[in-house]
Amino acid sequence: MSLNLDPLQSPDFPIVAQLAERIWRSHYAAIIPMAQIDYMLAGRYTPERLSTYLGSDRRWMQILRREGEPVGYCSYALTDQPGEMKLEQLYLLPELHGQGLGGLMLDHVETAAKARGCTTLLLTVNKRNEGSIAVYRKRGFTLREEAVFDIGQGYVMDDYVMAKAL
Repeated sequence: MSLNLDPLQSPDFPIVAQLAERIWRSHYAAIIPMAQIDYMLAGRYTPERLSTYLGSDRRWMQILRREGEPVGYCSYALTDQPGEMKLEQLYLLPELHGQGLGGLMLDHVETAAKARGCTTLLLTVNKRNEGSIAVYRKRGFTLREEAVFDIGQGYVMDDYVMAKAL
C-alpha cells in the first residue's frame, strides 16, 4: 500500500474542505451541535485560511494520500513559546480508523517538531471527544489544562489542552 504525506498546495484547498466536511459531520455530530459544525467548517476551510500554510516557516499542513487518494490531513504550527509546537489538526476518514494512519501523521508531526528543536508538542481536544483523548493519552500526552475558547456566533470550544514532552 502506498502512503504519502504531501505538503498542502493551493489546488488541494477543495480537497481538504471536502475531507473536513465528510470527517467532521461524521465525527463531531454526537459531540457538538450541527450548526456549530457548519459554522466552523465555513470559517476554517476557505482559500484565505488555507493559504496561510503556503510558504510559511511557522505552520504546515500535509494531506495523507493512500494509493493516491486523499484520506486525511494534519496541520501543526510553532507557538509563541520557545521549544513548543502545536498539533492544530489531525483528521482521517472514519472508515480508516484503527489502521495506524493517524499514528503515521502524529509521528510525522512529532518528527517535524523535534527537527525544529521543539521539546513540547501540545494540542487541544474537545472534552467530549473521548476516543481521541484515549488515543492521545496512549501516545504520551497528558492533561495540561482545561480551556474554553470563544469562536464567535455564540459558540465555544470546551477543550482540554494536552501536552507531550518530546
